[in-house]
Amino acid sequence: MTMPENEKIKETTAEQETPEAEKAETEAENAAAEENTKAADKADSPDAGEKADEKISHGDKKKVKKLEARIAELEKKLSGADGQIKETEDKYLRLAAEYDNYRRRTQKEKDTIYSDAYGNALKQLLPVIDNLELAAKQTGSDAAAILAGVEMTLKTATETLAKLGIEAFGAVGEDFDPNKHTAVFHVEDESLGENVIAEVLQRGYSKGDKIIRYAVVKVAN
Repeated sequence: MTMPENEKIKETTAEQETPEAEKAETEAENAAAEENTKAADKADSPDAGEKADEKISHGDKKKVKKLEARIAELEKKLSGADGQIKETEDKYLRLAAEYDNYRRRTQKEKDTIYSDAYGNALKQLLPVIDNLELAAKQTGSDAAAILAGVEMTLKTATETLAKLGIEAFGAVGEDFDPNKHTAVFHVEDESLGENVIAEVLQRGYSKGDKIIRYAVVKVAN
């Protein structure tokens, strides 16, 4: 058999085998595509998702339980905190109400004390007014009688102030004290020392450490 004949036979054989090879290749491709489709459908099916979830849940079961326990613990603490907040609010409201009652009560007591003290002071001064009224009613009295009445009234007033705890201060010869005296004049007087009261124009009054009125004086040297 010559070379040309052999080549012709091979070409004829290749032409005969080509359709069968293509058919086999096509069938293989179709089978692979069908398998891929089935695999995709299987992955998208609910059963596949549930199985995957079951597999994940089973793997993380301990973690999930820990998280659930932690959430329960936090919810318990939150509930307890809400109770404490409510209790604190109730205590605050009770304290505020008690303080308001205390404030009103003390203010009422203060007003009562002030009113009583004020009334008591005026009551102590009434005898002075009584003496002045008696002196004003006197007719045809001489100067001695008037002077005696004034002296009696002054004595009563002084005793009344003493009962109220009020003391008079400011006298000639005392050292000038700017915390108690108000100097309105300065005079030169060799008989008196430096910065000494030479004359009292108006006596001062105090109750304890509180100055009710400063003494008005003249200061020497």
